[in-house]
Amino acid sequence: MAESDLQLVAQRIRSFPDFPIPGVLFRDISPLLKDPDSFRASIRLLASHLKSTHGGKIDYIAGLDSRGFLFGPSLAQELGLGCVLIRKRGKLPGPTVSASYALEYGKAELEIQKDALEPGQKVVVVDDLLATGGTMRAACELLGQLQAEVVECVSLVELTSLKGREKLGSVPFFSLLQYE
Repeated sequence: MAESDLQLVAQRIRSFPDFPIPGVLFRDISPLLKDPDSFRASIRLLASHLKSTHGGKIDYIAGLDSRGFLFGPSLAQELGLGCVLIRKRGKLPGPTVSASYALEYGKAELEIQKDALEPGQKVVVVDDLLATGGTMRAACELLGQLQAEVVECVSLVELTSLKGREKLGSVPFFSLLQYE
């Protein structure tokens, strides 16, 4: 990892205690999105990791609703791939498959269009942050329903104390920044 790029990314993550509810320390990526150099660095770092780990053996990037949509298409473009969307329930037209999951402060449900992927296609799931792992796990389950192969999950930020990567089982996980 290019240390200067990683420092640039880390400097643009800020923290807000007790948001959205008391006891949650929210990691805000807004300053990173506001700064084109930091955003480009985050995409470059994630792409570099995926290229070195998987070479050309990825078919699609799957962006998670909603902040994964900010990184998914840019990462896909950097890698010369397409991007598929995994959305909150009721936001996609046509036939879908769904999976429910628990958040650190509630419950939700994700969907993907049934024709988003073909069986056997290799997919990387991207989101801005991994907390409890419920969202990424549900995304992996959805992709499994389509018989796609999740080769890795990636995020900008990982909250290690919540042990979200454990919910991903055998699916490899990578994050640029780790916080307790």
